[in-house]
Amino acid sequence: MIEAVNLTKRYGKKTAVDNISFTVEPGTVTGFLGPNGAGKSTTMRMIMGLDKPTSGKVTINGRPYRQLSAPLCEVGALLDAKGLHGSRSARNHLRQLAASNGIPAKRVDEVLDITGLTPVAKKRVKGFSLGMGQRLGIAAALLGDPGVLLFDEPVNGLDPEGVKWVRETCRRLAGEGRTVFISSHLMSEMAQTADHLLVIGRGRILTAGPVDDVIASATTDRVRVASPQATQLAELMASRNLAARPVAPNVLETTATTAATIGELAAQGGIVLHELTTIRASLEEAYMTLTSDSVEYRTDPRLPDPDAPGRAAGLRPGLRPAPQRAAPAIDRSIRLTTEGPAKP
Repeated sequence: MIEAVNLTKRYGKKTAVDNISFTVEPGTVTGFLGPNGAGKSTTMRMIMGLDKPTSGKVTINGRPYRQLSAPLCEVGALLDAKGLHGSRSARNHLRQLAASNGIPAKRVDEVLDITGLTPVAKKRVKGFSLGMGQRLGIAAALLGDPGVLLFDEPVNGLDPEGVKWVRETCRRLAGEGRTVFISSHLMSEMAQTADHLLVIGRGRILTAGPVDDVIASATTDRVRVASPQATQLAELMASRNLAARPVAPNVLETTATTAATIGELAAQGGIVLHELTTIRASLEEAYMTLTSDSVEYRTDPRLPDPDAPGRAAGLRPGLRPAPQRAAPAIDRSIRLTTEGPAKP
């Protein structure tokens, strides 16, 4: 278990972490979310004893990190995948960690196999891709078979198979009763991985709780209904004080009621429905709402929308119409002729 009480960290006049308290329970995956500069990495560094709190405290299983007798066997962490000795092989890097922490050498081969690095175990770390470095960092975190694990952006640089592997590994570790604390900017992935969420902004806790509760606290589900009698349906809903707005021809959306209620109203009015769908709010929507006032670097809303030309042409977001090449100008002063060269 990880427990922070009134944890604060200041760098001169800058307050990176501002009097936060939280608990990360065993047997769960707790997601740690927040914009860049929110204090996530600083908090993790204080948990691992790399930064000293200005005030407050944070403990692992009831003790500060510096008081752990066998740290790597109690807590494993991936905070910086680049913090490696480039001239060492992956196996030798792990062997050095194992030897310095009294961990049997056979465990090195076990974590290499768990993380899929056995084929490159003899390769020098400086030749590793970003994704391979992430896997090696996770292998180091697992080396002591600890009960507490911290992963800071563990899927950074991983391909889809690697992302899926991290998700399943975190779920498996939590299922074994371990404490798993993971930060990420991939909201869709965090929604599938985490049981609980801790959202931080400008050094303060914005919200905490189960994933579904966090989403529900910041968003509202909406109902989409399509009907060739959409105008009639909207009037019927208005008579019941249920507001709806058109979002496309013959398509309405509302947050004022449920799909079941709309279906019953349509049946009573003899209105044909082509679609009746409840659209669940996503973690990304909830995150954007929660952190809207905590973003340190914000895109200027006055800038032109890069997707506007694509939408006008009916393309998906991110795609734009191909530029049209202008026809080459013709120099009218040049006369074309089939005659031979002029005689001198």
